[in-house]
Amino acid sequence: MASSSSDLRGRIWLITGGTGSLGTALTERLLRDFDPVAIRIYSRDELKQYEMGRRFDDDPRLRFFIGDIRNLERLKLATRDVDVIVHAAALKQVPSCEYNPFEAVQTNVVGAENVVVAAMANDVPRVVALSTDKAVNPVNLYGATKLCAEKIIAQANAYSAEGASRFASARYGNVVGSRGSVIPLFLRQAKDGELTITDESMTRFWITLDQAVTFVLESVERMEGGEVFVPKIPSMRVGDLADAIAPNANRRIISIRPGEKVHEVLITEDESRHATGFHSYFAIYPAFPFWRQDPYPHGDELPPGFRYSSDANDQWLDAAALTEMIGLIGTPE
Repeated sequence: MASSSSDLRGRIWLITGGTGSLGTALTERLLRDFDPVAIRIYSRDELKQYEMGRRFDDDPRLRFFIGDIRNLERLKLATRDVDVIVHAAALKQVPSCEYNPFEAVQTNVVGAENVVVAAMANDVPRVVALSTDKAVNPVNLYGATKLCAEKIIAQANAYSAEGASRFASARYGNVVGSRGSVIPLFLRQAKDGELTITDESMTRFWITLDQAVTFVLESVERMEGGEVFVPKIPSMRVGDLADAIAPNANRRIISIRPGEKVHEVLITEDESRHATGFHSYFAIYPAFPFWRQDPYPHGDELPPGFRYSSDANDQWLDAAALTEMIGLIGTPE
């Protein structure tokens, strides 16, 4: 089902969790560049939907659906005649998921199953679910639920079999300036002259919101079904970020928090055995018999024991790049 960007023009899109940062940015890009017939925003918060409508001047191509991804019947209605689903809805805050495990499972795991079932019921051709580096060797419940969601999305292609629907995931690192991320926190703390840092040697993968939108769209274009797509993105050290934001501020080391890693991983050694490298991304294929082999003959086989981790990356954000990134966020209120 490999496609070109022209194949994505003039389509009906459904974005679950569409009022979030990624959903809003994706909507803006689709309205500007892809001439959609309609974009259906599926989420629970009517106020955020109202504000999003105002942001886009109540563009008639936008459709706002109040609904929860836990509600299968509502999802089935929302997915009628849809060409592409981008599944972005999830509970994402690590402490919240730890404290409310039943809710995290219902939204992130059962919700992913519901998206699959609704898509197959309506023969939606392409579904891309958003994942996270925290799904790799998870040490917290959020990561564990997203790992389950990835498996559900990949195996959905076996359920769909000869049907019209195909499913893939896009797994990437921290989005710069997203809600709950460290840059807005440091910017607020800088006003008081003290930054709270877990570990100055901690590293993270970073991707801008605009880059994330591009990567999601490219994943929709190139998917065959079953893949987990991973972008090649830079790393940064938390200590370097603190230097860029507030070099003269005091630093209070608070130590690593429960459920947190010092370094993140986007591809494990085990996954790399059934993954392929390309110029700007990797594709991890299902290690199961239903997968049709060699869909991308022009990729590069990864070396034995390959591991894509934030501390062993060959791309790093230097001081100038970090300063530019901070400028993209602006100063929080």
